[in-house]
Amino acid sequence: MVEKDTVFSSKIRYNGIFSFTDFYNFCHAWLTEETGLILSETKYSEKLTGDAKGIEITWVCFKRMTDYFQFETRVDFRISNLTKAEINQGGVKIQTNRGAVEIKMKGVLARDYQGKFEMSAFRKFLRSVYEKWVIPSRVEEYQGKIAEECDEFLNQAKAYLDLEGRK
Repeated sequence: MVEKDTVFSSKIRYNGIFSFTDFYNFCHAWLTEETGLILSETKYSEKLTGDAKGIEITWVCFKRMTDYFQFETRVDFRISNLTKAEINQGGVKIQTNRGAVEIKMKGVLARDYQGKFEMSAFRKFLRSVYEKWVIPSRVEEYQGKIAEECDEFLNQAKAYLDLEGRK
């Protein structure tokens, strides 16, 4: 049986001016290129309320670290009150968006994600010995790496939004 340990769980909020399309592309590119995660979008829904739009997006990502460890993460975006906005940048009018963004991220370390140690009682015993005596430092190393990558993504997303809002 796959054992999953939640290593990281956090969220950020932003309210202001940003380009939704550019932000979406930035987040997607950062996760796939910088961390090497394989990303799939499991949910995308839009709700119109007058001029404003509400968007909910869920990404499920994973990366095989070894034959035994796998990094899994879930990113939930909730964009509310998304409206069109026009800003003046250097004397040129630019079409952009205004709204509120909330990003929740959860990072998980999955052990024995292929279930190789679940085939017999002897293998289960070997797994317990392996985890207790052979790899405890490696588990801590991967947990630290996952937390670091998740935190870095949220910091990059927040920095991007803050930079966009200052234009």
